[in-house]
Amino acid sequence: MDIKDRIVVITGAAGGIGRALAVACAEAGARAVVCADLDGEGASATADQVTAAGARGVGRAVNVAREEELQALIDDTEDQVGPIDLFCSNAGISIPGGPEVDNDGWQRIWDINVMAHVFAARHLAPRMIARGGGYFLNTASAAGLLSQVGSAPYAVTKHAAVGLAEWLALTYGDDGIKVSVLCPQAVRTNMTKGKEDHVASVDGMMEPEPVARACLEAIAEETFLVLPHAQVLQYMRNKTENYDRWIGGMRKLNRRFNPKAD
Repeated sequence: MDIKDRIVVITGAAGGIGRALAVACAEAGARAVVCADLDGEGASATADQVTAAGARGVGRAVNVAREEELQALIDDTEDQVGPIDLFCSNAGISIPGGPEVDNDGWQRIWDINVMAHVFAARHLAPRMIARGGGYFLNTASAAGLLSQVGSAPYAVTKHAAVGLAEWLALTYGDDGIKVSVLCPQAVRTNMTKGKEDHVASVDGMMEPEPVARACLEAIAEETFLVLPHAQVLQYMRNKTENYDRWIGGMRKLNRRFNPKAD
């Protein structure tokens, strides 16, 4: 897909990867970029940057964990801006801990990291199919391909997000819908603030702007897996080549970065 003259919606757009994506789409010639976030003021600030970059910027306060709010975002965008060509389901959170995390925590991260992608596809995929196609960019994580030391909720939900993206791609590909899934390691965002020395940063902390550029390159080439940290591909190969050896290596990382686990 060529971003030029396209209508784009981005969730989690108040900062980090979402804001970088919004500006990158505007600079690539998008007609309009709708910037949605729980932080409505932040979303509007990103929309102002989009406008300054030459596209129509629209800011919206949206809680992606609530299906009715995502549905309204899609309905209002299509009614007031135009048919959505690219939906970037980017919002996400992280919660530390394991099975002891309370049910409310598990449900919250599930709703944001997984169900928000489901809601977007539920309400937008039929419209895209009816008009011959469209594009979903779903933000997951390298944790969805590997795992996450110190956070079972994050590892589990990001695996689910990757699984959903795969399902959408194989099920709707013949209907003209393309899917990419973003799986970076550590990116400098509010989520990683104060965690510069954590396990996800062992290969360095990437800035949001090159991550956004990697996404646009993947969309232009219609590539499913977006890996801004190239070494993740080798880690995946190591995992599938010898699962037991890979788990042994991850246990070493766990002892190093999550010492209380022992």
